Amino acid sequence: LCPCLIYGAYIFLPFDAPLLPTVSARLVYTLRCAAFATFPIVLGMIVSAISRLCSSALEPFGELQREVEIHRTYVSQSVHLFILYFFNMAVLATYLPQELLKLIPLLTGLFAISRLIFWMSYAIGRSFRAFGFSMTFLPLLAMLLWNLYGMFVLEPQNLLS
Repeated sequence: LCPCLIYGAYIFLPFDAPLLPTVSARLVYTLRCAAFATFPIVLGMIVSAISRLCSSALEPFGELQREVEIHRTYVSQSVHLFILYFFNMAVLATYLPQELLKLIPLLTGLFAISRLIFWMSYAIGRSFRAFGFSMTFLPLLAMLLWNLYGMFVLEPQNLLS
């Protein structure tokens, strides 16, 4: 489903990436796009704080209720995945040709939407969360594999430079 969503958005959304000739410009562009991917995490932190405040737990550091635990786990997992996502996206931006830089904001949008889907499905039941997690993790795995391919096969002479 993820490749179909990315391909459809790449073809049908009417925007292009700006001209980014240098590596530093591409990294700044990636950093700016990645800021939008933090929206679901910040939203999760807000909801987690509100649910913790509204919790009927007598001890603040005691056993957490399921509603509080869901949001806390979501935020923790999202932060970990975002760190992996951001580093892979930064490396990917250095290898992509100019005409494919449109993928950077598309992958950012997919990350944000898939984290929100994971959050909703995780709240419904733990058995439903695999869909949202796979929509986050499989593009991340594809980026990692492309980055490794780019580093070791396409440009092995520039591996450390």
